[in-house]
Amino acid sequence: MAGSAKSRIRQYFRDHAGEVVTAAQLQAVAQPVSEWARRVRELRDEEGWPIRTNHDTQDLKPGEYMLVGEPPAQSTKAMVRTMSQRLRAQVLDRDGSTCQMCGKTAGDIDPDTGRLVRLHIGHIVDKSFGGEDKLANLRTLCSTCNQGAKNITTEKPSTIWLLSQVRRAGNGEQLAVYNWLKSKYESQPTSPVASSELPGFDG
Repeated sequence: MAGSAKSRIRQYFRDHAGEVVTAAQLQAVAQPVSEWARRVRELRDEEGWPIRTNHDTQDLKPGEYMLVGEPPAQSTKAMVRTMSQRLRAQVLDRDGSTCQMCGKTAGDIDPDTGRLVRLHIGHIVDKSFGGEDKLANLRTLCSTCNQGAKNITTEKPSTIWLLSQVRRAGNGEQLAVYNWLKSKYESQPTSPVASSELPGFDG
């Protein structure tokens, strides 16, 4: 099979879409290149290919992969990861190492997969839509939410909307929100904001 190892792996996934592909098969396809796993990660993380592993679903065992949908029509250099480790650490620290869509944290058991939660750094405006690797455009996501959010442009919720959701919640949920915010911000120097300054706050 001609072409680079990555192009061969890409074609192999296309030829076996919806089927279980093993690490041994991918390793054979990539020969003589040894870093086949890195090429698979590049397809997933940089080009947005919907490749599932045992971390995403209980239907797959360790070392098994499956292309579960149609890959993006185009893979451009603009989608290539340029994010620094420092920026990743900043996003995780700001978000309290918590998925910003479902609230799960690393080490939790994902009820959808039964496996430990793995965290990723995702774009609010995807790179395929021109989103940049900037702190304001990045958020922490678990594997499940990260795959579901691919190529979806999502606006950040407004302060008024967030307050309305907290008001509607029960006392237990409100206390959980309070404790989470307290643990996140108590060690950070912030300027106190009076409740009257919050949009839509009426006590």
